[in-house]
Amino acid sequence: MSSQEHKKELMSILKDIRAYVGSEKACGIEMLTISGSTGCKKGVDRISALKEEVLSCRACPLHRTKKNYVFSDGDPRAKLMFVGEAPGEDEDIQGRPFVGRAGQLLTKMIEAMGLKRQEVYICNVLKCRPPNNRSPQPEEVSACKGFLLRQIDIVSPRIICCLGKHAAQALLDMEVPITKIRGKEMDFYGRIMIPTYHPAYLLRNPSAKKEAWDDLKKIMKMLSEV
Repeated sequence: MSSQEHKKELMSILKDIRAYVGSEKACGIEMLTISGSTGCKKGVDRISALKEEVLSCRACPLHRTKKNYVFSDGDPRAKLMFVGEAPGEDEDIQGRPFVGRAGQLLTKMIEAMGLKRQEVYICNVLKCRPPNNRSPQPEEVSACKGFLLRQIDIVSPRIICCLGKHAAQALLDMEVPITKIRGKEMDFYGRIMIPTYHPAYLLRNPSAKKEAWDDLKKIMKMLSEV
C-alpha cells in the first residue's frame, strides 16, 4: 500500500470513528467501552449489534413520529449495497426498507441484474420515516449518518448504489443534482459509488428507466470483474 493510499485509509477510519462517536453522544451515550478480550464482532453479529443501537436511538425528533425503525434488508456480506433516502409509509408499517411501490420496482431492477433481493444489502440514510414522506432535513441526516457509515464499514460492499439525490448528497457531503452525477463511478473511501435515479422517481418518470438500466448494467459489469 502506498503512503497516499495508507493516508486515505486512515482518513476513512477517522471519519467513521467521528461519525460513530457523534451518533453515540446523540443517543445519550457518553463513554464507549472497548473489550480487548472478546475482539470485534464480525458480519451478522456486528450488524445485529448496530441494529440494537438504532432501535434505541433518540438523536432526532423523528423517533417520536415513526411507527417502526427501518434498519436494513438483505445480506450483510453483500458485494452490492443500495442506499435510499428514507422510509416511506409502507416501510414504516413493516419495518423493512423498500417494500412499497418503489420497493417493488427496486426488486424487479435487482432481479433484472440477475440477482435476488436477499443477495444484496438495502438500507436508507434515515432509519425513521419523515412525516408525510417529506425530504430528509440536514439535522436528521447528520444524526443518522453515523449509522449508515457503520453499515457500510461492516458490510464492506464492493459497490454502493445511491438511489436518488438525497442518498448521494448525504455520502458526498455536497449538494449536486442527480442528473449531473448519475451513472458516474466515484471513489468512496476505497469503494465504488454509483448514483442512479430513485425507483420512486422512475415510477413518476418512466422515460428515465433506460438511463437507470444503463447504470445497473455498469454495476453488473463491475461485479462480474470482482
